[in-house]
Amino acid sequence: MASAPVPRLHRLPSGALRLEWGGAWYDLDAWLAREGLPRSLGAALATGALHADQLRERLPGCGPVEEWEPVPAPERPFAPPLDAREVGKVLCLGKNFRAHAAEFGEEVPTEPMFFAKLPETLVGDGATVEVRSWYRGRVDHEAELALVIGQEARDLEPGEALDCVAALTVANDLTARSLQGADRKQGYPWLRGKNMDGFLPLGPALVPSGFLDPHDLNVTCTVGNEVRQDASTRDLVVRIPEALAWLSRHLTLRPGDLVLMGTPEGVGPLEDGDVVRCSISPIGSLLTTIRRPD
Repeated sequence: MASAPVPRLHRLPSGALRLEWGGAWYDLDAWLAREGLPRSLGAALATGALHADQLRERLPGCGPVEEWEPVPAPERPFAPPLDAREVGKVLCLGKNFRAHAAEFGEEVPTEPMFFAKLPETLVGDGATVEVRSWYRGRVDHEAELALVIGQEARDLEPGEALDCVAALTVANDLTARSLQGADRKQGYPWLRGKNMDGFLPLGPALVPSGFLDPHDLNVTCTVGNEVRQDASTRDLVVRIPEALAWLSRHLTLRPGDLVLMGTPEGVGPLEDGDVVRCSISPIGSLLTTIRRPD
């Protein structure tokens, strides 16, 4: 299923929305307007109109040709697929690959463990993340599958949880590892180590739900030419239905919320000038440049 062509939804730095499909580009703004749908990806996803069940037969070449206006291929970089103002909360699953827990000498938690990132840390594909000059410690990459929630949900049963997922994308859960370690020794939460400016690159596109099996995707991270992370979501300890059911027992999930499903083994430090590529085929590759000012 993961090798089949999928539609990719992009948001340009101007705010314009584009559909990438079959090697061509189309004006998603114009299509949403004709359909009477909201012209923001978060709001449009919440209507359900972009789910594979609704969209598959309307894609260019599958439905009436006149529905879609071809446009030139845009240049990278892309903006975050969701505007930070559309994102309510960002919840992240920790130690959800056994090998990642083992590389820190730890066991997988006996029940799902979550922490939060702040929406204002969101940046898009191609962003340059400048680490604050006062911070001299280690900064790590963490490639992850991210879920976009599309409907309100509370006290979910696992069997119904996937219905709440509106889209999939790629995230890089950048982490100030030295700060995180110091705070853990003090029994403090991970807020500082996970929430510096720019510490949530997201993108480059959204793939609406129903086009991919989220439990059969390859997650990789390269820094320069070095492959550092390479694993499959088949190896998730807590799978998506159970994770969302657990979360919804504590917090109501709402449209626009993001859920990051955990990173594989191979996380490592980033130096000044490093170019990080977090990829999930066929969603795309998320590029980030790291700056460490003297």
